[in-house]
Amino acid sequence: MKIVVIGGTGLIGSKLVAKLKQQGHNAVAASPKSGVNAVTGEGLAAVLAGADVVVDVANAPSWEPAAVLEFFERSSKNLAATEAAAAVKHHVALSIVGTDRSPDIAYFRAKLAQETIVKASPVPYSVVRATQFFEFLGAIADMGATEGRVVVPSALFQPIAADDVADRLAEVAMGQPLNGTIDIAGPEKAPFNEFIARRLKASGDTRPVVGDPKATYYGAPIDDTSLNPLGEARLGKTPLATWLARL
Repeated sequence: MKIVVIGGTGLIGSKLVAKLKQQGHNAVAASPKSGVNAVTGEGLAAVLAGADVVVDVANAPSWEPAAVLEFFERSSKNLAATEAAAAVKHHVALSIVGTDRSPDIAYFRAKLAQETIVKASPVPYSVVRATQFFEFLGAIADMGATEGRVVVPSALFQPIAADDVADRLAEVAMGQPLNGTIDIAGPEKAPFNEFIARRLKASGDTRPVVGDPKATYYGAPIDDTSLNPLGEARLGKTPLATWLARL
C-alpha cells in the first residue's frame, strides 16, 4: 500500500513513516525538503500518483493568526483537489483535541478550518484529534517563565507521547475511513502545572512551577474541559515517567 505522509520529515511524520515502513508499506515522506509543498501545490500531483492513503501531519511555519490560517486553508484545499484527481481512498488529518472549544487560540481556529475543508472533500476521511505532546512541555514551560519561576494554568491536562500519536495514526491509516473524528490522549490526567513541574525536574531545571487558574494557554484562558477529550478516546500507552526516563 502506498501511503504519503504530508509533513513526513517532522516530529510525528518521521515516526509515522518509519512505523509504516516497518509494517511493509510504501511510505513516502512528503515535505518541502523532498520537493513537495502542499501550500503552493508544488510536487503534489507527482507524489500522490498511485497513493492509497494520505496522512497530513504538516505544521505551519508561522503561528501568526493570518499566516497559520492561510497555511492550513491553502494546503488543505490543494490536497483535497489533488487527492480527488488521484483517486486517493483515504485522507487522515491530525488535529487537536479541543480545537472547536478554544476559538481564542488562532492555531486552533486554523485547525478547525482545516477540518472543515477535509470534511467537505469527496475523499473519504478520518480526523484524529490529539492532545498536546510530551515533547512540547519544555517549550510550554519557557512561555510561562517570569521572574525566575514558571507560571502555567492549573486546569487538567492529558498530554501524549509523540510515539503514541504515530502508533494511533498508523492504526487509523490502515483501517477504513471513519468519515468522522476520534480523540487520542495520554494515559494520565493531572493539573497542567504538575506535568510541567515533572518535566522541568527531570531535566534538572530548578525553577519553581506555579499553577494559576488565570494563566493562559497560547494567550487564551482554559479550564478542565478545554484541552482534554470529553467523551471516549483512544489512549496512548506511554506514561510521563517512562518518557522522562528516556531524556
